[in-house]
Amino acid sequence: MSKREDYEARTQELIEPILERLGFELYDIEYVKEGGSYYLRAYIDKPGGIAVNDCEAVAREMNPLLDEKDFISDSYIFEVSSPGLGRALKKDKHLEKSIGEEVEIHTFRPINHEKQFFGYLKSFDDQTIVIESDENEELTFARADIALIRLAIDF
Repeated sequence: MSKREDYEARTQELIEPILERLGFELYDIEYVKEGGSYYLRAYIDKPGGIAVNDCEAVAREMNPLLDEKDFISDSYIFEVSSPGLGRALKKDKHLEKSIGEEVEIHTFRPINHEKQFFGYLKSFDDQTIVIESDENEELTFARADIALIRLAIDF
């Protein structure tokens, strides 16, 4: 297990009881380095969406626990956030909840001269993701070819 995976797993253990008590769901946790600083981010959700006050409540309870457990050796910034409207679908549970929703897929390399695809998430398994385009065309992508899949944002 990498340092990043360990930090994320230990953070998940600490935050889940808080979220359960408050009626929130853990969407994702990430430990990343951006612009010379490390960030530990917890993305939370609930039916109807997350408000700033919800994020503050979770952070207020988590900060003392993170200080007490002190398992991250680097200096870091802890953030609690909503996954947002155009949320990345990183895990199978995210995909499962998004069946029938419009998604945007970006591939690592062009497929038929395109790297960006839109459609409705139809199905997925360990190896592939299937979407249906507006023209009722079924498109199947190898998971290994997908750089990003997220909910599409309609404006």
